[in-house]
Amino acid sequence: MAKRKRESVPEGNRVEAKTPAKKAKAATQTPQSTAFTLSGNGPVTIQIVAGSYDRVLHGITATVKPAPSAAVSAKKEKKNGKDSGAPAQPQQPKAEFADTFLFNAHNSAIRCLALSPPSAPAPGQSQKVLLATGSTDERINIYNLSAHPPSRRAADADENDDRDGRLLSSLAPRPILENPKNRELGTLLHHASNVTRLAFPNRSKLLSAAEDSTVAVTRCRDWTLLHTFKCPVPKAYGRPSGDTAGVGGVPHGVNDFAVHPSNKIMISVSKGERSMRLWNLETGKKSRVLNFERGVLAEFGEGKHSTGEARRIVWGSAKGGEDEFAVGFDRDVLVFGMDCVPRCRVMRDARTKVHEFCYVELGGEGDETVLAVSTEDGRVVFLSTAEEDLEAPPKDKTLPVARAVGSLGGKEAGVQGRIKDFTVLPVEDEEGKRSFFVVTGSSDGRVRLWQVGAEELRRSSSAGESPKQVGQIMGVYETQNRITCVAAFVMIPRPQGAEESEYEFETEESEESDDDE
Repeated sequence: MAKRKRESVPEGNRVEAKTPAKKAKAATQTPQSTAFTLSGNGPVTIQIVAGSYDRVLHGITATVKPAPSAAVSAKKEKKNGKDSGAPAQPQQPKAEFADTFLFNAHNSAIRCLALSPPSAPAPGQSQKVLLATGSTDERINIYNLSAHPPSRRAADADENDDRDGRLLSSLAPRPILENPKNRELGTLLHHASNVTRLAFPNRSKLLSAAEDSTVAVTRCRDWTLLHTFKCPVPKAYGRPSGDTAGVGGVPHGVNDFAVHPSNKIMISVSKGERSMRLWNLETGKKSRVLNFERGVLAEFGEGKHSTGEARRIVWGSAKGGEDEFAVGFDRDVLVFGMDCVPRCRVMRDARTKVHEFCYVELGGEGDETVLAVSTEDGRVVFLSTAEEDLEAPPKDKTLPVARAVGSLGGKEAGVQGRIKDFTVLPVEDEEGKRSFFVVTGSSDGRVRLWQVGAEELRRSSSAGESPKQVGQIMGVYETQNRITCVAAFVMIPRPQGAEESEYEFETEESEESDDDE
């Protein structure tokens, strides 16, 4: 196959960062489970990043310490003279929040975030995570974050050297654990309009979409623009309600994209189009266009009350590992099989707006998965899209409906504002029992941390019943800003003897040769 000619990039479109002359060779990665393995009864630290309409980027760490068992609680009560004779109940673990960074990241609202997988472990070096933020100011900011929990001893040393920092920490409502190695690397200027979506399909590539109807592929090693997928601007058939385009123009731009786990296929959805586009990532060309059927859109009000365009799309798998993908609209989500035929709807009644959704792997022998959807009324609903769990379509409808297996938040849990974004982090204990930390960001400025057990999501409710309440809240963090997007990851315990470096990135020879090709 002929080698594809690489596009040249102007100097202003590169990230403003210095690449180190000498790079450490990363160790070979081994296949690992998607869930983070908990070690013993030690605390779990979660790095949370939240963007807001108010241009502020929040960096938060949530430390969850294991709660004492019932026997330990009873012994403590007896020691304090508060023994009531009743069997002691085990206490629920709570999260302790601390601020790691807080600054105005952009000149306007932050629209999207993306976190890369951690760098490969190397002897004597710490691991890093790349953070990308997109905004309506057409810029993409790149940051380098430590994958390890901040050291309180290092924070105390910094406070001793800096009296202002010590004074600020004493006046703040929460502890400040700033890691001096978390730093901004620079800014990408690939797009000419609002950035709508960012994603790291792997450690070496960053994909970004914008309202200039393009999807850019950037190499993370030197931040070079490798390729640009150009989506056509739709034709004007009249001005729909809510149209904010200029005179003589039409709404256009990429709303979202999703990359298949094989990194060979990408699907994109755009403004003003009732269709989705398939792209071949190996050739860099459009594969085909799939139009949404008018009758299917009419079943949940699209085309009558909305434009009929898709707003979100994600890849996933049904029970048994069969691939599928979900396409989100204003008030419902359609699930498609690999034959690109709609399999089911997600929301039985399209009365509340849908914001974000993702697939959650429950683990186990059956490869069970559920689809998690956040809504306008403050809930995260978990639904099963397996064929045996589909419910009969409502009256005058044709598509079956996914069965709801659980609901997190809502009025019952005291959450009334919409959940704008959320992240699900799977963890497993030493016995292989899986649970999930769910980080939600709401427009009321609160970031909430929940914990849900995998077994709670396996007990399906009866057909037509309201989903049961699942999970428990671990803590609430008040940002006092309107949250737009949230990203998080479970921090890796720092290995002994590991040293922080200014900038780390995997440079395996195999990956470099793949990038060149």
